Amino acid sequence: MSYHPPVQDLMFCIEHLSHWDKVSAMAEYRDFDLADIGAALDGYARFCSEQIAPLSHIGDAVGARFSDGRVTMPEGDARAYAQFVEMGWQALTHPAEYGGMGLPRAVGAAGVEMLNAADMSFGLCPLLTDGAIEALLLTGSQEQKSAYLEPLIAGRWSGTMNLTEPQAGSDLGRVATRALRREDGTYGVSGTKIFITYGAHDLTENIIHLVLARTPDAPAGPKGLSLFIVPQNLLDENGEPGAGNAVTCVSIEHKLGVRASPTAVLEYDDATGFLIGEENRGLEYMFIMMNAARFAVGVQGIAISERAYQRALTYARERIQSRPVNGSARDAVAIIEHPDVRRMLLRMRSLTEGGRAMAAATAGLLDMAHHGTDPQAAALAEFMVPLVKGFCSERAVEVASTGVQIHGGMGFIEETGAAQHYRDARILPIYEGTTAIQANDLLGRKVMRDGGETARRFAERIAETEAALGQGDDTAQSIGKALSEARGAFETTLDWMLEHSRRDIDSAFAGAVPFLMLAGTLAAGWKLAKGALAAQAALDAGRDPAFMTRKITTALFFAQHILPECQAEQARILTGAASVLAADFPE
Repeated sequence: MSYHPPVQDLMFCIEHLSHWDKVSAMAEYRDFDLADIGAALDGYARFCSEQIAPLSHIGDAVGARFSDGRVTMPEGDARAYAQFVEMGWQALTHPAEYGGMGLPRAVGAAGVEMLNAADMSFGLCPLLTDGAIEALLLTGSQEQKSAYLEPLIAGRWSGTMNLTEPQAGSDLGRVATRALRREDGTYGVSGTKIFITYGAHDLTENIIHLVLARTPDAPAGPKGLSLFIVPQNLLDENGEPGAGNAVTCVSIEHKLGVRASPTAVLEYDDATGFLIGEENRGLEYMFIMMNAARFAVGVQGIAISERAYQRALTYARERIQSRPVNGSARDAVAIIEHPDVRRMLLRMRSLTEGGRAMAAATAGLLDMAHHGTDPQAAALAEFMVPLVKGFCSERAVEVASTGVQIHGGMGFIEETGAAQHYRDARILPIYEGTTAIQANDLLGRKVMRDGGETARRFAERIAETEAALGQGDDTAQSIGKALSEARGAFETTLDWMLEHSRRDIDSAFAGAVPFLMLAGTLAAGWKLAKGALAAQAALDAGRDPAFMTRKITTALFFAQHILPECQAEQARILTGAASVLAADFPE
């Protein structure tokens, strides 16, 4: 089935939900108007649908292959990647100073969504490179920026993030890779890293590994980690890839999904590394890359959801089965006529569009935070990133599963393609920090640290939207009422969490994931509600009635069918901790 990038909805989110009035007023973005952005996304959409989407099924069937220390990508990937580089798509949001286009982050998020919806295995390579670029921009020396940024932004080189080790998992305090100082100022890096996405492949001229390691006299635990650039091939006197470094791909993983994305085990044997910034600040620097990657993984969730929805919608229109329950036809009809199939499709659509709306808003906050134009933007952006990652990745698994359900027995058969989306989506709540890690970050760092101040500001902004909805028609008021009730559940739960975090920390963290899902559901419903207000204004002006009516319908469905789940999450948190903590697990 072909992929049709949702450019109209992406542009709607950029215009109405990404704080475009503030972002477009920044000096960095003043030269871009919505028409320019729309044209760029149209071009990227054609590339993704025509050149990348056909690779997805092939890559899933064939996978990346490993032999004699080398990884070979599926046929077609190298040609498509060369076109990706030639057209400059890696450069979308990166600074013009180093060859980038310098577009706002919301445009970049739209690009990440389209590429990963077309083929998530392919999209993972540019996604990791984006993170490496971000880390070097913010923490690299001028010499390092000059050496590495331009070819990374061009896409000629790719980047990786090397954190995990066999004995460490997500507990980075146990990282054992060593970095020994040399007289020439470089470091000899030795150790084993696992789960390294695109750690080895044949698409780019060089791979730039960013590696967490310990110097000999470093403090124990996470505070003793430093970050190093370890190129797969060292640079020659002209800054081009030269002699190979002592980095070996030992194997790649055999995976449930994203099979054409090589997940490598890398062995470093006194490989030459270059320190980024200062020693013992590596985790701080790596979190820059990790934060960008976490946001992007949430966008991948939206991408998979969109692809699964499109496939399910097409099937529901074509599959003839059973007479309608209302007796309106004597013969079997397309299953899209059956009420429960319509319910499932609307749930898929509203979760997808809710995540997209939330991601666009967060991208705008990240731009405002980066450029310092709004003093509250940084805290709100930090609050929203774990919601985008946790909520959108978890919902992607649900949406893809619902897509299988709509296909019925055919969904369980690989040839239809529905199962691939389900398999691909399953990694999203795991990598770049599991949902529990996102929830612990949200509760521990984003809520408890400032006594709930940012969370209350988040709720206050939602209340402002409720007031605007209250001035609208019956549909707007219905959305506003559901939003108000969900916000009430959030505020009650927030108070409970803050209280129990002081006197019963285990009870608070037993509800951390439900709290993240409550906040994510509320945020997605809020942004859809804001979108409904914008859509109504466009309707009143006679703009695109079919599309704008769909936006309002989607927001209403979310309000009536999904926002009430906030109260269920509240109940789990307020009354469910005791059963979690009292349970035993006999051997």
